[in-house]
Amino acid sequence: MSIIKDLGYEFYDPKNFLKELNKPKNKKKILITIDDGFKSFYNEAWPYLKRNKIPFILFVSTEPVGKTGYMTWDEIKEIDDSKLGYIGHHSHTHKYLIDMTEEEFINDIETSTKIFNKKLGYVPPIFSYPFGEYSLFMRNYISKNFKVAFGQHSGVIDLNKNKFELPRFPINEKYGELKRFKSLINYSPLEYKSIKPEEKKIDHSGNPPQLIIEFFKGQKNINNINCYSNDGGSWKKSNLEFKDQTLIINFKDKFLPRRGRINCSLNDNGKWRWFGTQFTIKNN
Repeated sequence: MSIIKDLGYEFYDPKNFLKELNKPKNKKKILITIDDGFKSFYNEAWPYLKRNKIPFILFVSTEPVGKTGYMTWDEIKEIDDSKLGYIGHHSHTHKYLIDMTEEEFINDIETSTKIFNKKLGYVPPIFSYPFGEYSLFMRNYISKNFKVAFGQHSGVIDLNKNKFELPRFPINEKYGELKRFKSLINYSPLEYKSIKPEEKKIDHSGNPPQLIIEFFKGQKNINNINCYSNDGGSWKKSNLEFKDQTLIINFKDKFLPRRGRINCSLNDNGKWRWFGTQFTIKNN
């Protein structure tokens, strides 16, 4: 939090974020999100955020609430009633929803929705996919029932990102080093017009997929882009093929279960731009 403040960035109020998502931005702001509603967040982070008046989104899965290691509904309501905390929808069970049938997935979301209505009196309009995993069916369902949705693929949000697969940089025990944080906090968005395939759940027959990214006409320094992927189980530099404003990545190996990740960066005249995407690999 001190690094963010020292660099002069403002914290984004989630309510304003929703209102301004479709508007061009002249200034970068930092949106803080926290997943799962752990008791440790309430004990350790919440007092700090409250004391320093830092706004945030707390994504809650309804099934674990009140169990050992998780916040209670009274604690969640305390945050919800504050002018800082904004509650987000994070499913009911927090299981691997992508492994469920379509009917089971819808039932999980609807169960959580009913509980939120009962406990908070409303349904949070922001959704976060557990583990950042989603299929095209899931994304389409969520798009009809929420205003925005977050994944766990890294990147910077811009006007052209799909509102129901928004990126986030994870800051946790595995990816929380301050050196890394100081780098990513200064990244700018690497914008694109479209990315295919839209289906992020792949099975044996579609593994590895061919990733096709279409950039905007006149977009500068695109040939400076570098991409890395974890196909085959280890990170490596991807082979890139350009056709006009389109980037094609043909991966060398199959992605291993459970997640395939691709990160791309671009040095745009000294300004570093970044985007990432993620596939969920079915374990056949």
